[in-house]
Amino acid sequence: MITHVLGYPRIGANREIKKACERYWSGKITRDELVEAGRRQRQYNWGVQKEAGIDMVPVNDFSFYDHILDMAFAVDAIPRRFQVLKELDPMDLYFAMARGYQQGGHDIIPMEMTKWFDTNYHYIVPEFTSDQTFTSHSHKMVREYREGKEYGFEPKPVMIGPVSFLLLGKEKDVGFSRLDLISRLLPVYREMLADLQQAGAQWVQLDEPFLSLDLDDKTRDVYRQVYQQLHAALPSLKLMITSFFEGLHDNTSLAVSLPVQGLHLDLVSDPQQLDNVLASAPENLNLSLGLIDGRNVWKNDLEQSLQMTQKALEQKKPEQLFIAPSSSLLHVPYDLELEKDEDHLPSEIKNWLAFARQKVHEVKTLAGLANPATHHQYKSALANNRQAIQSRGKSERIHKQSVQERMDGVNPDMTTRKHPFPERHQKQANQLHLPQYPTTTIGSFPQTSQVRKVRRQYRRGEITRGEYEQHLRRLIAQAIRQQEEIGLDVLVHGEFERNDMVEYFGEQLEGFAFTQNGWVQSYGTRGVKPPIIFGDVERKKPMTVEWSSYAQSLTDHWVKGMLTGPVTLLQWSFARDDQPRHATAHQIALAIRDEVADLEQAGIKLIQIDEPAFREGLPLRKKYWPQYLQWAVKAFRIASSGVNDDTQIHTHMCYSEFNDIIEHIADLDADVITIETSRSQMELLEAFGDYQYPNEIGPGVYDIHSPRVPSASEMENLLKKAVKVIPKQQIWVNPDCGLKTRKWDEALPALQNMVKAAKDLRR
Repeated sequence: MITHVLGYPRIGANREIKKACERYWSGKITRDELVEAGRRQRQYNWGVQKEAGIDMVPVNDFSFYDHILDMAFAVDAIPRRFQVLKELDPMDLYFAMARGYQQGGHDIIPMEMTKWFDTNYHYIVPEFTSDQTFTSHSHKMVREYREGKEYGFEPKPVMIGPVSFLLLGKEKDVGFSRLDLISRLLPVYREMLADLQQAGAQWVQLDEPFLSLDLDDKTRDVYRQVYQQLHAALPSLKLMITSFFEGLHDNTSLAVSLPVQGLHLDLVSDPQQLDNVLASAPENLNLSLGLIDGRNVWKNDLEQSLQMTQKALEQKKPEQLFIAPSSSLLHVPYDLELEKDEDHLPSEIKNWLAFARQKVHEVKTLAGLANPATHHQYKSALANNRQAIQSRGKSERIHKQSVQERMDGVNPDMTTRKHPFPERHQKQANQLHLPQYPTTTIGSFPQTSQVRKVRRQYRRGEITRGEYEQHLRRLIAQAIRQQEEIGLDVLVHGEFERNDMVEYFGEQLEGFAFTQNGWVQSYGTRGVKPPIIFGDVERKKPMTVEWSSYAQSLTDHWVKGMLTGPVTLLQWSFARDDQPRHATAHQIALAIRDEVADLEQAGIKLIQIDEPAFREGLPLRKKYWPQYLQWAVKAFRIASSGVNDDTQIHTHMCYSEFNDIIEHIADLDADVITIETSRSQMELLEAFGDYQYPNEIGPGVYDIHSPRVPSASEMENLLKKAVKVIPKQQIWVNPDCGLKTRKWDEALPALQNMVKAAKDLRR
């Protein structure tokens, strides 16, 4: 059987690409030095896979920022507003599309960003107009193919499929469907594929994740037409279509009928689909079995995967089968062997895990075990794997009687506020005395190099806890003074003690483990280290009360308490797979409920429970939505409903489309919700207006993912758009998200302009 990988992490085990890009943006390295950093990273990734013995190593899975932005660039789908920058170096134009551009008399907002299906990865959203044209620029793909060939292996180029590329984008004009552009896009794809074939490519992987989603008849027809035309134009080029994150379900007959040589199945998310595909696939169709989990960090159960492999071997020849991860390994950390700290990741738990490098070896091991001629070479690996799986199942670390008893005690009263929003709203208004268009921020302030340095010194034992906390108090005091000077109405403490909004809480909850180097790309150069939930979750002591109380003691303004919600803590961690996700979410919710109660007891009257991953956790198939939404809403309400009416509960949600779940957003019953709307120019707010959302809402008025500083008039114009959709009495004024990744010289003037915009509207 043939082994291959769908894609490999690209930010670098030590975030080399993140650092190189940010040094390039700040002018510390040249373009050539950045390009060289990319070449080194690609060759490191290829070397890992070559060393493991992978037969087909992916190329063109590397990106300096985002692979969908790469494809938009490759087909010349450059939005109109960036045409004035065509004279820039292509690398600078590429980054301008992702980050915006504010120099040389230009002030151009970046392209939108949204979640990659139900993951925490964010992609740049392609923009299409009714007069859209496309041109082939396949230089990157061919260049990386040849580079891989020279490195000494048979490269397998990877690219997003043409149908999914269009579906991932959005129409910027009215009156047309982006799928109607396929007749203009397809010739460009044919040309790019022909270029790869001419360069020597044997197989090309075309990612078509929308085959795992609900499709209408028109989309199915487009799929048939596209792949029939590609096959007719390039009959000797072997195409591997991949679907992932869900099963094919009612798209099975469509997928197996497409005239391609290979079809990849995600058998981790939907193992049952193998039977349907084997029963309906043509005799000559090669199947790629995605048996190694590309999204989570647990070791593969090799014996279980072998059973599925044997089932496929009963109907397919070995040479017709590929062994692979379920999806790209983009979503897992680089290498488990980089984890040396027993306190962070105990050896017992480490023995249950596999990161990208280990998963590549699992692919090769599984293929070797399935081959009678090589099975004996891998028997010791199988025995070790069996021992690790059994060890995890028997470990006393996992289950806590106290948590199970508390879960059994959850009742309906714990998921309902004392009175409906109108009554609470009046009590909150009487207590808070906020002006119209109250201004606030989402929570975090810039984490400067000095902040990170002091945190490192504390973790290394170079300064005492007392010295560390004294430094944090100085930072909080400074942030409070700055917010008062800016004129913000509701303040925050700045979150200087927090390394990450998920990791920080996980470190203080039982049932979580952590990594030192488990970086995963979230967007662009932003990396996170997701915690690992290995057992029952419980809070032993307050986590945030000390810092929020200290900040409140420094000012007469109200200070918000800042928490991460249960769904986000679950979704942005590597969750345990030995119990239903809803059970883990509700355990976390009880822990957050305790923290909310302690904050209220300490006099914090505004408490924000962030749920940026709420929409992200939605299953890809609509038939599974009701079950998820029921337990996700319940988790938030368990966390938030234990307070008095005059305590105001806020929540925040990241880039998401809310139209189809707006009633469930309302069911959360948060007093105030803040959302990211600036990149969409308030389009995302329309769902709340159409629904006549009853509670208060803060539509983000400037994009914190870009370094540009918007003017007060720009933000005022966005607020005027918002007022056309939402009554002004319900509107808060805030940035799109937290300011952690920005610099002070970007954040302060932007906030000053934001406050000016609110005051101008009040007048």
